[in-house]
Amino acid sequence: MLCSVAEAGRITDEGVARLRARIGIPEPHPQPPYYTLPTVDTFRNVAHAYGDDNPLWCDPAYGPRTRWGAPIAPPPLVGGDTLIGEDEVPEVAPEHRDLMKGDPLRGVHAFYAASAREWWAPLYPLRRTFRRNALVAVLEKEGEFAGRTVHEWTAQVFRDETGTILSGQYRLMVRTEREKARERKKYDSVELRPYTDEEIAQIEAQYERERARGGEPRWWEDVEEGDEVGPMVKGPLTVTDMICWHAGMGMGLYGVKPLRLGYRNRKRIPRFFHRDELNVPDVMQRVHWDPEFARRAGNPTTYDYGRMRETWLIHLCTDWMGDDAWLWKLDCEFRRFNYVGDTQWLRGRVTRRYLAAGARPAVDLELEARNQRDEVTTPGRATILLPSREHGPVRLPDPPGGATDLQGALAAISAEFSRR
Repeated sequence: MLCSVAEAGRITDEGVARLRARIGIPEPHPQPPYYTLPTVDTFRNVAHAYGDDNPLWCDPAYGPRTRWGAPIAPPPLVGGDTLIGEDEVPEVAPEHRDLMKGDPLRGVHAFYAASAREWWAPLYPLRRTFRRNALVAVLEKEGEFAGRTVHEWTAQVFRDETGTILSGQYRLMVRTEREKARERKKYDSVELRPYTDEEIAQIEAQYERERARGGEPRWWEDVEEGDEVGPMVKGPLTVTDMICWHAGMGMGLYGVKPLRLGYRNRKRIPRFFHRDELNVPDVMQRVHWDPEFARRAGNPTTYDYGRMRETWLIHLCTDWMGDDAWLWKLDCEFRRFNYVGDTQWLRGRVTRRYLAAGARPAVDLELEARNQRDEVTTPGRATILLPSREHGPVRLPDPPGGATDLQGALAAISAEFSRR
């Protein structure tokens, strides 16, 4: 049975009910994993893609000297879109195929608004990983703009070949009846201007000061609420940064490929391709490296991916916390574009120091990425487990609900979202 929508582009009770009926039903991911057998080289390439040279991920000789006993994957790798995870569920079950066809909110604008991540165990080199994907929440909210607004949360959870549950990644798509992206006048006032030599020198001086904390423990007892984290700088953003990002992170959810493989992809998703000034069809993802394509989409020039700034906030946390700590949770919102030429200054602040579940010493951080126009583009929050002189080394957090498999983890995550 296909979805019946009273009017394309409208959020209806029927459409919301049909979407909610899909909660918890596993389905394959749109793309195969970029890395099927991650190695130390994988760890290094992913870390370098977002500007991180921490030897904990990158140096095969360094990892064995840490509490982890080997190199471990940088957190962005363990879950990031299309990076790892062979599908546990290769196809939708026959009894769910009709339900899963089409979009119950067909024609309703969707924009990627926020991301949340959790990490429960490290990924070691040469371990295959597996994932399970499902919708976990459909929440109606009061929207900033006219019309109904639905928050559609999807989750992916990951395990390694030993059965260890590694991480969860949650993605928020906001569905609105009024298309926020078409309010083009919002971007008319964006100032794109050259940097002075003095401004470049200031950015480079900050780069010179930055380094990972490394093997020096950051003891829980030494941290105070109100402590500053950072700063860290990322920028000015260049197309070269985008190329290096793709070299480590792959081409994302649309499976962008070159030449004959690109032609086959165009047959699969023709609406994702648009003609350039030479009448050559190319992917709309080109908005990230071609100013003309970006202007067609209503922006003054090319811009980054929200996921890039998420990885930068992760980098801020891991540089600050040191090798003996554990990044447990991080979430962030993508509020503004980060244009080529923009510089993001990352900062954080300790907002809470406490004993988390199981008497685990923890701190909560407020995070932000702020551009050179003094606009917050990406606010976020993180929870970090720290070693303690009194309570001992970090003990890794339990998966949601104490789950022992990926389906159990998804069920516990969905139950948590339902309480929001």
